[in-house]
Amino acid sequence: MTHETYAEPRYQSGFGNEYASEALPGALPQGRNSPQRAPLDLYPELLSGSAFTAPRHENRRSWLYRRQPSVVSGRYQPYAQPHWTTGGDRTIALPPEPMRWKPIPPDNADADADFVDGIRTLAANGDAEAQTGIAAHVYVASRSMERRAIVNADGEMLIVPQQGRLLITTEMGVLDVKPGEIALLPRGVVFKVALPDGLSRGYLCENYGAQFRLPELGPIGSNGLANARDFLAPVAAFEEAGGEYEMVKKSSGRLWRAPLKQSPFNVVAWHGNLAPVKYDTANFMTIGSISFDHPDPSIFTVLTSPSDTPGTANCDFVIFPPRWLVMEDTFRPPWYHRNLMSEFMGLVHGEYDAKPGGFKPGGASLHNCMVPHGPDEEAFDKASQADLKPQKLDNTLAFMFESRYRFIPTAYALQSPALDADYADCWAGLKDLFKP
Repeated sequence: MTHETYAEPRYQSGFGNEYASEALPGALPQGRNSPQRAPLDLYPELLSGSAFTAPRHENRRSWLYRRQPSVVSGRYQPYAQPHWTTGGDRTIALPPEPMRWKPIPPDNADADADFVDGIRTLAANGDAEAQTGIAAHVYVASRSMERRAIVNADGEMLIVPQQGRLLITTEMGVLDVKPGEIALLPRGVVFKVALPDGLSRGYLCENYGAQFRLPELGPIGSNGLANARDFLAPVAAFEEAGGEYEMVKKSSGRLWRAPLKQSPFNVVAWHGNLAPVKYDTANFMTIGSISFDHPDPSIFTVLTSPSDTPGTANCDFVIFPPRWLVMEDTFRPPWYHRNLMSEFMGLVHGEYDAKPGGFKPGGASLHNCMVPHGPDEEAFDKASQADLKPQKLDNTLAFMFESRYRFIPTAYALQSPALDADYADCWAGLKDLFKP
């Protein structure tokens, strides 16, 4: 990049704002989107994240002013990445049982994988063509994407790093994302990922449905949870270095690649409200009980992708960050429950209070619709006997991709040595304590 260095990206604040940014003075047209000749002889190009006639409050689009338009490309050929799959395979017969995976180790065969080749789909639902559902992936990468970029036409990508920073170069600028932060990349935005810390591992939600947005706050009021001002979008930056690129494109559940004679990161100015953003979960304002009972986990929703049923999300992104527990006469960990919503969970760092021993950072669990789950034996015994003084849960960050649709694990996930075949045993010691 030039005009914005990799070491010190700069940002604009807000979520869904009307942003405007230029890497060179005068590059952004004033008063119109597509003048007969754009400043600096740049090409105007519209990137639409919604239908033209979507309601104004839901309409997402940005104008990009670039040195060459995206149509300048070679022909696409199929690209093999068999571990990144799309939608749920309904031919897989899955018992309605809880599932858990230990942290996914780097595969020996893929020791030199970049972000694209390091993606492994663990579970998915819905249909990218029907624009419903999500996929839950993990990634393990050890090599930066240099002269290679990717664009996803199937869905937006929510990246949750667990180990190692990601330096994400996008058409609109650069995001520096560390564990504890997340990145949200809109459908159709070109990006590449560098690994300044070397080996990197994390989670990825590929959202085929409605775009993620901030949840309604209802009686919470006008402040709380994730605040719009804490989301950061990049400022304009572009690559001056010449040379060929490889463009990888995901479309209709398949991966393709094409040669480019120039960098796709050639946007000198842009404006609009469709933009990649990052968010530091340390800025999440938690809401909790200050009297009794354990509130529903919906109070930890950072972003939501709504479905056609109000209040029943295509996907909710929920976090469990550091927080105080002060409830009186209350079993403080999550209660035992069976939910309509299906839950894919991961752990970024620390310990999850409902599974203090068996759930490790980098691991994952899956509890589908109406599958019973809750605290393991160790957590139940500890919480049942605990002195209910104010307690700070610290140095922890777990999250959920929660969906109205059942997740179907992939063949890779079901055959992985990381699959914990003994997961259900964590509840086997729960005894009948009934005392009539």
